[in-house]
Amino acid sequence: MDGPKGGPEQALEADYLVIGAGAMGMAFTDTLITESDARVVIIDRACQPGGHWTTAYPFVRLHQPSAYYGVNSRALGHNTIDSVGWNQGLNELATAGEVCAYFDAVMQQQLLPTGRVDYFPMTEYLGDGRFRTLAGTEYAVTVNQRIVDATYLRAVVPSMRPAPYSVAPGVDCIAPNELPKFGTRNRYVVVGAGKTGMDVCLWLLRNDVSPDRLTWIMPRDSWLIDRATLQPGPTFIKQFRESYGATLEAIGAATSTDDLFDRLETEGTLLRLDRSIRPSMYRCATVSHLELDQLRRIRDVVRMGHVQRIDPTTMVLDGGSVPATPSALYIDCTADGAPQRPATPVFDTDHITLQAVRGCQQVFSAAFIAHVEFAYTEDAVKNELCTPIPHPDSDLDWMRLMHADLCNFQRWLDDNDLTDWLSSARLNLLADLLPPLSHKPRVRERVVSMFQKRLSTSSEQLEKLLGATATTTDQR
Repeated sequence: MDGPKGGPEQALEADYLVIGAGAMGMAFTDTLITESDARVVIIDRACQPGGHWTTAYPFVRLHQPSAYYGVNSRALGHNTIDSVGWNQGLNELATAGEVCAYFDAVMQQQLLPTGRVDYFPMTEYLGDGRFRTLAGTEYAVTVNQRIVDATYLRAVVPSMRPAPYSVAPGVDCIAPNELPKFGTRNRYVVVGAGKTGMDVCLWLLRNDVSPDRLTWIMPRDSWLIDRATLQPGPTFIKQFRESYGATLEAIGAATSTDDLFDRLETEGTLLRLDRSIRPSMYRCATVSHLELDQLRRIRDVVRMGHVQRIDPTTMVLDGGSVPATPSALYIDCTADGAPQRPATPVFDTDHITLQAVRGCQQVFSAAFIAHVEFAYTEDAVKNELCTPIPHPDSDLDWMRLMHADLCNFQRWLDDNDLTDWLSSARLNLLADLLPPLSHKPRVRERVVSMFQKRLSTSSEQLEKLLGATATTTDQR
């Protein structure tokens, strides 16, 4: 077969063809290379590894501790505690620049030097193991094991597409990437209430923009995770275990969905911006108490649904119109950074589709899937261990996600070897809940058994609550 210029198609051979060098593709490949002798070809559209991080706004930071992000074999950051700023007292949060440099180092210093990884940036995947480079050269890969789709949960950030509403000529509506380039304005309108919207609000406040000059378009209020409950390391282990235990107790004691969320808020597991408004959204965003205090300084919060149109003097939303300032700067934060995709089998004959198998823990999930690929033989067993968990969107999705998490965790703990892997995996947020590998076998077995019973009790209660919620909804 000839390439686009009549030249022969180049042939490659590998055990795995990984499509996408974003965070999940990198985490999967890292575990694959670390735990096997497989040969891998990685292709990606971008000019460097890192996925959406390569086009993210410059002031973005991780919302979760750096210690839980990246690839299993290499730490991200220096495991330090922030001593200044609104994340003070908590584990460091890597910047976009740090994340991009990290993934580049993983590729250049760890994966490529093995001699078992070939990396092709700036390529277009053509299907059937074929791809085209920037130069126009086409390659056909003979894949001995599987093609790995690391793009199924591809994140979309505002810089990747235009605003999804009409904007009148002369109105400045920008992606967050452009915000640092603009001079001062008398009013800033932040459109979107997710992680990006919070980041933009905090960046403006951090740069001494008065909260009185901010308007925040918030289609839905969100339940937020208290970042202090998700901290790694020996300093926080007691707090982490108590918080997780309190969450299980809240589930067990809840008599209804509303009662459950009230209990979770009382225990400090979940937070909300406005205590007078019950949130209907949950997207796994984390926040510190100092950040939440700052966000609460913004008083002009418009809760009238999504923006439909921005005119020079009027902003039209689902629920009506509000006056607008012609000189205002609108910052579009509405892109779906973590889209809800339907669950599909992770392992399917000669393909692997990377998905979250623990709620909102994509890089851990990718590393886990790679480990399962080599630790087990039958795809049926692999798929049972790797039950996908779609990204949440609504408050009820917190319950569905938690239920799926508990069920998956119970399955994993049935296997001693898998439990050992989980205990030592750097990316495993829940590693501190497991007994150390040095524990005597009988002691470990007893501890794990007791923990499984707690997980089972909580998952059964969540099933009841979800069933009752479904019945109530149907009756309406």
